[in-house]
Amino acid sequence: MKAKLKAGIIGAGFIANVHARAIRNSGHELYAIASSTPESAKVIAEKFNITKLFDSWQDLVRSSEIDVIHICTPNELHAEIAIAAAKANKQIVCEKPISVNTADASAIEEAVLNNGVGFAVPFAYRFYPIVREMRAKLLNGEAGPVHLMHGNYLQDWLAEPTSDNWRVNAVTGGKSRAFADVGTHWCDLMEFVTGDRISRLIANTSKAYQERNGIKVLTEDIANIIFETAGGASGTLTVSQVSLGRKNQLLLEVDGSMASYTFNQETPDTLLIGGRASNQIITRGNDTLTSADGKRLSHLPSGHPQGYQDAFNDFIADAYQGFQGNLVEGVPGLQDGLRSAALIEAVLLSAESQSWVSVPEAQSASQTKMLAS
Repeated sequence: MKAKLKAGIIGAGFIANVHARAIRNSGHELYAIASSTPESAKVIAEKFNITKLFDSWQDLVRSSEIDVIHICTPNELHAEIAIAAAKANKQIVCEKPISVNTADASAIEEAVLNNGVGFAVPFAYRFYPIVREMRAKLLNGEAGPVHLMHGNYLQDWLAEPTSDNWRVNAVTGGKSRAFADVGTHWCDLMEFVTGDRISRLIANTSKAYQERNGIKVLTEDIANIIFETAGGASGTLTVSQVSLGRKNQLLLEVDGSMASYTFNQETPDTLLIGGRASNQIITRGNDTLTSADGKRLSHLPSGHPQGYQDAFNDFIADAYQGFQGNLVEGVPGLQDGLRSAALIEAVLLSAESQSWVSVPEAQSASQTKMLAS
């Protein structure tokens, strides 16, 4: 495998900018871009000095010069592009959800496994140093037996009735919006730090507005979920894209018999450890963190904040290591994308049936095979 991989981005929205910065930061080459219009592709190309503009995503995928495909398009295109990229023997970074239904997710899995390519999904919140510290403490048993996980993911970018976006469209974005867009981040983070898995859930979804700009809304603004885990814990999650004042609050609390642990994505450099007699706040830094992974991902001295782009940069760096055959533990891969698809389907089915729904575990190859080149 080459020491320096060439990347091509498909899409030119906000998240494409995040991917572009991370590719550059990783030391690999941001080589090409394709988008829905030549104008939008040109804006990103000029901003990041990208060498090659393709007229279509198909042309970009077919290019023999490109090693890694970054899929940053509306959700309805994810599966088609991912399958084509796998068949072209490209490594793949695909935004979540990886598809708008589980059938398409299974088709992606088949193509990726049959062609032996790498696949990574940007559940980038895993890459905050404080998250790795929290995970190490929970997996070391410092919380004692965990009996409750709870929290929320709240945003306000759709709080006004005139607010709109392609994600609101049930075809372009998929049948689930709020949960698929951000609730899956919370679930991935909870399962990652605890090592436990949601086994069944009951969900209620609702809309703040029945119409936006005269068009009927078919996707949820709000999702409330009660769940049970394979390890015997219970939990609750509230997801909203209409909560004024909350820009991007992913709040996760894990309660055990000996301690509780609280992470808030809007203040990602601190971890609250709750105790009966006193609470403790741990701040990020090599002089304050004890876990090897936390220290590895802590690039600045204590008191110098690290943020979302830093976490995304580390996700891309570790994913590319996997594409080159040097697997790094903790990189979210195809299994995690399939897990997300299963959770979305369970939430939609439960909300429709108003009943408890079991969440099946994927029965396929290991994460190692998903990421290896």
